[in-house]
Amino acid sequence: MARFRYRMQSILDIKYKMEEQAKMDYATARMRLTEEEEKKEQLKRRKQSYEEESRAALKGRLKVRKIQEAGEAILRMDEYIVQQDQEIRKAQIRLDAEREKLTELMKERKTHEKLREKAFEQFLAEENARESKEIDELTSYTYGQKQKQNQGG
Repeated sequence: MARFRYRMQSILDIKYKMEEQAKMDYATARMRLTEEEEKKEQLKRRKQSYEEESRAALKGRLKVRKIQEAGEAILRMDEYIVQQDQEIRKAQIRLDAEREKLTELMKERKTHEKLREKAFEQFLAEENARESKEIDELTSYTYGQKQKQNQGG
């Protein structure tokens, strides 16, 4: 039996490599989004601690300076949280883009795999047809030889 060679195997190999790279890019984008979300959670915890400081400063003996500092810190944390929300949105957009890219590359790879499967099926059909033709020729030759022996012998 002849050996099957897919003429576009190099393209399929490149599709595999591109898909692997897209998976790594997607994982990197996912990690980036997770980091940004963790930063936001840290900011929220810091804001909460400043709010607790502010409440503590309001109890007992009033410390105007501490109350003002805590209030300013809370406002800054609110600004940082808003900025962090923007960073999270950017990271989410990047993640969505990487997901889209990965999905497209997976579709392309699957298409090439299907083309390869069809080429292999066609190869098998051609091989079977060739083998059948050889068997028919052999059978015809053998039958012809027997006929010659029966007539001549």
